[in-house]
Amino acid sequence: MEQPPTAGEAGARVLVVDDDPTVAEIVTGYLDRAGYVVDRAGDGPDALARAAAHRPDLVVLDLMLPGMDGLEVCRRMRGQGPVPVIMLTARGDEDDRILGLEVGADDYVTKPFSPRELVLRVGSVLRRARPPADAPAGGSGSVPGAGSGVLRAAGLTVDPGARRAVKNGAELALTVREFDLLTFFLAHPGRAFTREELMREVWGWDFGDLSTVTVHVRRLRGKVEDDPARPRLVRTVWGVGYRFDPTTAEGE
Repeated sequence: MEQPPTAGEAGARVLVVDDDPTVAEIVTGYLDRAGYVVDRAGDGPDALARAAAHRPDLVVLDLMLPGMDGLEVCRRMRGQGPVPVIMLTARGDEDDRILGLEVGADDYVTKPFSPRELVLRVGSVLRRARPPADAPAGGSGSVPGAGSGVLRAAGLTVDPGARRAVKNGAELALTVREFDLLTFFLAHPGRAFTREELMREVWGWDFGDLSTVTVHVRRLRGKVEDDPARPRLVRTVWGVGYRFDPTTAEGE
């Protein structure tokens, strides 16, 4: 059953970028009825101009745009500051999905898709990107299993309530899903998780493309590891998945 936006989501500004006017109109209509403020753009330059004029809270971005494609639009938008992105991709184009995740997309939906599903994905990403309005700094965020309070390990400090992560005193620029993944790992040190478990616990999906998890782990390593090619914090457990191992990293 479709859930309406919460008080924190209603009124959020969503930028829909798709060169197919029919798709854009349908998506805009569903998001508008769900309580969002929606802007539309038909190509990359228009999307960048609209984002510069009114910074969106989230972008629904078609990968296959004429001229400047969705990957480049995503890169340029992220260059102006963090913004959650849901990428629209063609069904079966796994390489395109992975590329979208590599440049920082927080989620993706394959065409043809259900507009209701997309509205639910928008709400899910926004809830994770925005801590509850009444959550104090150091309080509980929206990451499953994270508990409450600030998490610290191996030079990393994560505040789920403030959605802030720091490594050795320097703030980390993390996407919504990267932050969720790091928070989940810090909340469960020393335990190995399969990709299916991480998808269920961090993404909230019971099924999906497991390369989503693989790509996000790789991107997270690039931001928290001293040497991403030889990870000491987020370890690969062969035949299982991944384990956050702060004690080993601190002892090396």
